Amino acid sequence: MEILLVEDEPSVISLIERGLKGENHSISVAMDGFTGLKMAGLNQYDLIILDVMLPGMNGLEICRNIRKTNKDVPILILSALNQTEDIVEAFNRDADDYLTKPFKLDELRARINRQSRKARQQTTTSNTITIDNLVMDRDSKNVQRGGKSVILTATEYRLLEYLMVNKNKILSRVDILEEVWGMDFNMSTNVVDVYVNYLRKKIDHPTEKKLIHTVIGMGYILRNEN
Repeated sequence: MEILLVEDEPSVISLIERGLKGENHSISVAMDGFTGLKMAGLNQYDLIILDVMLPGMNGLEICRNIRKTNKDVPILILSALNQTEDIVEAFNRDADDYLTKPFKLDELRARINRQSRKARQQTTTSNTITIDNLVMDRDSKNVQRGGKSVILTATEYRLLEYLMVNKNKILSRVDILEEVWGMDFNMSTNVVDVYVNYLRKKIDHPTEKKLIHTVIGMGYILRNEN
């Protein structure tokens, strides 16, 4: 994979470069935010890893700017900030994954490999999913409910896609965290509930028929009650 690493700590840069050496990854490094954003715009990368606290421009601003022109490149946030609100804010900027410092190289490798698998799977899965009058085109990443377009962030889209692929199946919060966010951290975080509520406001609230349901004590399910 062609990876852009935007990180200003030499020790972290060295750790990642050494840790990924020999795994068919090519790593380009930017040590400040402005350089990172410029490199992201000029080159094609398979993955971008962003620190949050950077000179010039922080990683969340870089992520927001990248998404203006590139909706598809996977972005992994690497940060010492580990509160729920920090994580939610990163996904609100359309990051794909979030890994807190200090981290283990094995976990970083696993997350990179996961993004690579997701990219391959997107080329082999069915292009359109339909449940009742909710339609998702996985090629264009367009979602419609009742013929009207629904504008979703990248994280909201991934969550809805996971619910739709697993329609009529109860998904626990742990299942959703692992699949949508690729996370294994404090299970007390309410990031799943926050994003389910975001989805409900866009998918269900404008209509009388609700598709996203809570199963108390178990998780969430997307189903057509008819």
